[in-house]
Amino acid sequence: MIIKFKLHHSPITAWLIRHAFVLTGIALSLISLYFFVHYLDNGLALRYNDARSHLDIGRRVVEGLKPGLAQLGSVWLPLNHMLMVPLIWHDWAWHSGFAGAFWNMLSFVGTGLVIYRFLENLKVGILGRLVAVAIFVFNVNILYLQSTAMTEIILLFTMTTASYYLLKWHISGLVLDLVKSAFWVMLATLVRYDGWFLLGIATLLVMKNVLRHGLKKVEGVTLLFLTLAGVGVVAWFAWNQLIFKDALYFILGPFSAHSQQLIMEQAGALPTKHNLLLSTKVYLYALLYNSYTYPALISAIGLFVLLRDKVLAPTVRTSTTILLSPLLFNILSLYLGFSVIYVQGISGDTWFNIRYGVMLAPSIAIFVGYLIDRARRFRLLLIGSLIFVLFFAFTNQDAVSIDDAMVGSSQKNVSEVSDYLQEHAKDKPGYILISAASHDAIIFSSGLPMSRFIHEGTGKYWQSALAFPDRWARWIVMRTYSVEDLVWADVSTTKGFAMYHKVRSFPFADIYELDESLLKNLNTTPTILNNK
Repeated sequence: MIIKFKLHHSPITAWLIRHAFVLTGIALSLISLYFFVHYLDNGLALRYNDARSHLDIGRRVVEGLKPGLAQLGSVWLPLNHMLMVPLIWHDWAWHSGFAGAFWNMLSFVGTGLVIYRFLENLKVGILGRLVAVAIFVFNVNILYLQSTAMTEIILLFTMTTASYYLLKWHISGLVLDLVKSAFWVMLATLVRYDGWFLLGIATLLVMKNVLRHGLKKVEGVTLLFLTLAGVGVVAWFAWNQLIFKDALYFILGPFSAHSQQLIMEQAGALPTKHNLLLSTKVYLYALLYNSYTYPALISAIGLFVLLRDKVLAPTVRTSTTILLSPLLFNILSLYLGFSVIYVQGISGDTWFNIRYGVMLAPSIAIFVGYLIDRARRFRLLLIGSLIFVLFFAFTNQDAVSIDDAMVGSSQKNVSEVSDYLQEHAKDKPGYILISAASHDAIIFSSGLPMSRFIHEGTGKYWQSALAFPDRWARWIVMRTYSVEDLVWADVSTTKGFAMYHKVRSFPFADIYELDESLLKNLNTTPTILNNK
């Protein structure tokens, strides 16, 4: 005789379980808001110079000597900056970073909820789902990056959501789920180039899933998927052709990652290029620093268990491998020389781009949550040890992404230059000639209106100021004798440059001011019509 026991929950417990998804969303929202305020108050929200540059790009769309969508440029993919536009016009939202952080905060909440749903579709119980969300949420690197205007968290959200709907399609076979996955892949391709690699991996998984139905089915389904998922890539090529008259400008242009990496390679600062072992080592260390060693190791076991779990259909198990896309992409990028990461003591004497290791955070959370659900004998031990590790990491604010922002190569202390401009140029008429490509962080940190600056995106103002600086610029900010600084490269050979004297010299830039006797001939208001 077999006696079966049925577990009965109290009414309160049953209500909490029934509404766990909504309650999780509320908790994530409160956590997100708290940490944005926390990092804003302690001055860390804007420590990354790239965060300031992202905010400046958004601001230039709505304010400056030549505002408009063309200010989106070609250096970074456009979605982040387009999302900023509704908020960036407000000075506080611009200078606090909220215009960019707002979308990261929403993405933080969204990613946590998608992790929950992802595991739910893998038939993981409520405990495994909540543990997975907690592993993601209480990662200090995640909490910090969601409080900034950087691009990582939006990318995590779009990629994880695309992976979730691809999983759902493998389970349900519904075309709508495939279309939803394609939509989120398309958004990911407009955030960072990691999304382009995701597009390739997702397409292969789609083709593999329908291959058993014949080549005609493969052709039709793949075409449907790519028509939507690939539109962002096509649009980016078209944008570069339209604005810069070269579809490959973002790849081969003077401000492209390729050009930057070429300079680094010539300086011997690209050690991972064509070194697969070092590329793998560097990225794995970046991953471990960002997601902590113990959860990452546990997640590897979880991945192994998931891929061998006969409870799940083989196609479903295969679909989850898309979560490894960031791992493959980043190792390949390092090997090919398309990307650079410095891990202190391994590939450099400082930190640089170490935050790229955070791209596996949702995947690690999902694999750990799956293991928690399946390894019932060791569940309490696993949860207890994870709490122990994460507690100390959290209370110590152990975040390598913060270290990179504060002392690594991703930060430059430009406050001396920006403070000088704030003190001496705020209440005086006149434009400031500066290269945004080299000194965008100075523009942001100065606190001056974007319309005070003549930079690469100001059209005829830029062209005229480079040829005749003394007619347009009261101040010039540039790195003296640096041919990489576009202002120095052009202005230093003009006759007008002789009319300036260096007023201050700083580690990252020098400031020149026009002789006072020539101020009467200086243009201090917008006078160029039809500025194209």
